[in-house]
Amino acid sequence: MGRGVKVAVIGGVFAVMVGGAGYGAYNVVSALDGGGGSSGSEAKSGPPDKDEVAETSEKFFTAWEKGDATTAASYTNNASIAGTLLTAYGEDAHIGGVEITPGTAAGTSVPFTVKAKVSYEGTTKPLSYRSTLTVVRGETSGRALVDWKPSVVHPDLKDGDTLVTTESATPQIQAVGHNGTVLTKEKYPSLGPVLATLRERYGSQAGGTPGVELAVRHTVASTPDTPLLTLTEGKPGKLETTLSASVQAAAEKAVKRYGESSVVAVKPSTGEVLAVANNRRDGFNAAFQGRVAPGSTMKIITAAMLIDNGVTSMNGPAPCPDTATWQSQTFKNLTGMQPNESATLANTFMRSCNTGFIKLVDEKPLTDSSLTEEAQERFGLGQDNWQTGIVSFDGSVPASGGPDRAANAIGQGQVQMNPLNMASVTATAITGEFRQPYLVPFDLDDREPATAKGLPQGTASQLKQMMRLTATQGTAVNAMSGLGGDIGAKTGSAEVDGRATSDSWFTGYRNDVAAAAMAQEGGHGGDAAGPIVADVLRVGG
Repeated sequence: MGRGVKVAVIGGVFAVMVGGAGYGAYNVVSALDGGGGSSGSEAKSGPPDKDEVAETSEKFFTAWEKGDATTAASYTNNASIAGTLLTAYGEDAHIGGVEITPGTAAGTSVPFTVKAKVSYEGTTKPLSYRSTLTVVRGETSGRALVDWKPSVVHPDLKDGDTLVTTESATPQIQAVGHNGTVLTKEKYPSLGPVLATLRERYGSQAGGTPGVELAVRHTVASTPDTPLLTLTEGKPGKLETTLSASVQAAAEKAVKRYGESSVVAVKPSTGEVLAVANNRRDGFNAAFQGRVAPGSTMKIITAAMLIDNGVTSMNGPAPCPDTATWQSQTFKNLTGMQPNESATLANTFMRSCNTGFIKLVDEKPLTDSSLTEEAQERFGLGQDNWQTGIVSFDGSVPASGGPDRAANAIGQGQVQMNPLNMASVTATAITGEFRQPYLVPFDLDDREPATAKGLPQGTASQLKQMMRLTATQGTAVNAMSGLGGDIGAKTGSAEVDGRATSDSWFTGYRNDVAAAAMAQEGGHGGDAAGPIVADVLRVGG
């Protein structure tokens, strides 16, 4: 049948063939071993040609349109898994009336558009989306087959996912910012996963009633369903959040400038999260859940440790030689940095001199656990007790001996952070108070915020002054240029094994807003993460 002729099966659903068991079994088995058995001729090899791509995709689409899951699956290279998902497409997701329109093939890839209907308990809604399939050669039979991936059925499906249409597990929420603005994933796409988690956790407490939805059901138990189409509207419950619509909009726009980037903004005087945004191919909320080395942004905590333990002070000595050796490992500075044996801590901090910090980590009374204690007791990190309202990672600064003790001090080694952690570090550094970041009010579900004793005011004052110098005279000056008000910052670049380019880190503040960003393989801190933070502070501060 030519693709120019539409095939519409109204109300058609996929069904496993029972009466035709012999036919179905033949197709399933032959597809599993890569094709339709042996005819005595030699199996073909190499990529499928144009005609094979057209014929295979045609047969697959036709069976799919007819609701024949078993036959459609037989044209794939994983008939068992494909058959299960294609059957669920009709039976569990209640999708019928399927019409598929192929686009122009690009080699062995065929884009296509699906138009269908979702019907559940007397309600029917149209469904339309685009996807792509690829035709490959069966490994043993030489048959041309659809390379099976769940995304063939729907682009939002990943391994183990399925489609369901049913009453939603939790009511919809109407998330609002602190000024009453409604926050939707359509207007703020980066908030999609965050809003889904908030709905799962607080939907039943926000006063709404559930509706009926077509959704992606994930195999990971802690991952909420991803709604695709609403058939029957429930009553959304109103959920107040700490997010600022204007800061969130700036964050969304800022991360689009660099791939694999994330940013968080917080209000230092309260701990309220003002924005969280990610630009990642995998959809992971790295802003809250990332676990990667933060590079030289860690020097904020290391500087606090040095001051609190009496090793040096802002205007005290912190020599910056070309190299520094710690327990047989040699550390260097960024290329082009001039050594300064008479440097103060402020100068070493604002230029981000690695060797200056390495030279001081063996000073008495410092021990292998001093940096860990500073991070936990002063900055509230690494105790796995933050209650933000959604899943988050609280940072990790393990006590380390050997070369890692020195590496940890400059944000390498075993230290792990994310933008949420580093925005909080900046907030603590400039106020002297640790206020655990949060996204929804604590009294909504009687969560207990994490606590820490914070910093002596003398330490906080010195850290704030050093961050000001970094923003106005040091490594952050280009990124922070043009920002008015009380500003400060710290740059960072973290080397990651197997990557030629370092991760870009940057954290800064402007008035009562602190923000931190990370861009994987973004280079120096001021190159990618710096402009992201500056864009957020320009609106938020």
